[in-house]
Amino acid sequence: MNTENHPLSKVPGITLVFWIIKIAATTLGETAGDAVSMSMNLGYLLGTGIFAAIFLIAVAAQINAKKFYPFIYWTTIIATTTVGTTLADFADRSLGIGYAGGSLLLSLLLVASFALWYRTLGSISIGTINSHKAEIFYWLTIMFSQTLGTALGDWTADTAGIGYDGGAILFSVLLLIVVVAHFKTRISKTILFWAAFILTRPLGAVLGDFLDKPLEEGGLELSRYTASAMLLGIMIVFILFFSRQTGKSPSHQN
Repeated sequence: MNTENHPLSKVPGITLVFWIIKIAATTLGETAGDAVSMSMNLGYLLGTGIFAAIFLIAVAAQINAKKFYPFIYWTTIIATTTVGTTLADFADRSLGIGYAGGSLLLSLLLVASFALWYRTLGSISIGTINSHKAEIFYWLTIMFSQTLGTALGDWTADTAGIGYDGGAILFSVLLLIVVVAHFKTRISKTILFWAAFILTRPLGAVLGDFLDKPLEEGGLELSRYTASAMLLGIMIVFILFFSRQTGKSPSHQN
């Protein structure tokens, strides 16, 4: 996915580094969200409230920024993954609608967000995110996609019974199919981008659970705090050393 300069855009270029950081961020969202709601015993509702506040502050900072700032952007991404984790867990477990019900509800909200975005601005391409209104739709859509990804990841690993390693393999294969489609087909690059963006979240969810779940449940039983710190460190390293790549603006996509 090549990039070209777009002076008004505050969205990073879609490079391999972007996807590495995105997967690390989605995995961090799972471990950090569980650390607050479960390890700190604050519960899903309070955890959602905390992360929702952080999300709103981060989005406001991102929208009001005059140019692309990598750390503001990726902080906002992390905020969407953490609030997505606790919100999905609250809907699935506290409200009792289950993973299937939560996934269906969130899928409808995500589709509605895309539809409203397209109806209002005529495009959902990240290459056209150059106004406050477009940014609001962008971040709202991302928040729904991250929440859906959490529900899908938990549903696949737990209800479907394929485990965390099986879930990681499944979503990795689906991502590989999207990559092949990008290079070998004429499918809309915008559709493929969002497909990949959505799939990285359930991949991060199962990877996060794999890191911190007990050994008898198929996990590595790492401390949620340790796993979160490790993932945050990986993100910082990639952002610092590859800031030029992540700072390029996206091209318009078909």
